[in-house]
Parts: sequence; structure tokens; C-alpha cells
Amino acid sequence: MSHLAFNLRPSVVLPDHRPLYKITQLLLVLMLASHGKKSSTVRLHLFNWILKDGARRTKLTHASVTKSLQFPAWGLDPALDTALAFAKADGLIESTSTGVKLTAHGQEFCTRALKAGLFEEDEAYLKKIGLTITEKMVGTIVERWT
Repeated sequence: MSHLAFNLRPSVVLPDHRPLYKITQLLLVLMLASHGKKSSTVRLHLFNWILKDGARRTKLTHASVTKSLQFPAWGLDPALDTALAFAKADGLIESTSTGVKLTAHGQEFCTRALKAGLFEEDEAYLKKIGLTITEKMVGTIVERWT
């Protein structure tokens, strides 16, 4: 007679859903691709959505050259809102009248992450994009949503 035994094991969480992963990506966007190291939440959602897919990255790279975003809409990820709340609670970012801003503590965190060689692909991409994706470009699309 045979029998089956099951062992309960912890489930794997995709890196994209890990709060620390998302917080670090968010902080890197603020540090490497945001004017004054601050951004609106909707712009951060755009970058969060872009960083998940190679085709979207290519399209945003093109937009950085043409200065015109051609996305009809993008996903608003609840994981990003959670990351923002955790980052704020840890003093890595602070609220502004239009969104969030990277703090000195957040910059130190990013510097250590970059020095450790974490997020090399995202770092290279964000440095390539630089400050070319402005709040105005994002705002133009958001106005079309209403």
C-alpha cells in the first residue's frame, strides 16, 4: 500500500512583490530620473509599470528622445502604494504638495544599494532615461483620462 505525505513549505514571493525590492526601485527612480529627486505618485506608477517589461522600456526610451509619451494609460500597482508607505515610515522619502521627495536617508540607502551592485539593469536604464520624462509629459496623458 502506498501513501502520500505533504510537507507545507513557505511559498516563494516574486521579487517584484517584495516590499524592499519595490522600495529600492522607487528610490532609484527618484534619485536617477526625477527633477529635484521628487515626483508625483502617478509618475512613479508610470516608471513602476515601465520597469516591469522590456518593450515598455524601449517605448519610454523612444519617448525620452521624442519628448512625447505615447501610452494611453498604465497600471496603478497597489504594491507601489505599499512601498511608498513603508519608505515614508522609514524616513526614506517625505511627502510634498505634489508627491514625494527623496530624503538624505533615502539617498544614502540608494548609494549603498548602487555600490553593492544591486539593480544594475535598472540603474543603467534610469541613467539612460535621466530627467527626460517630465511631470508635464505625464500630466498631459493624465488629462486625457478624464
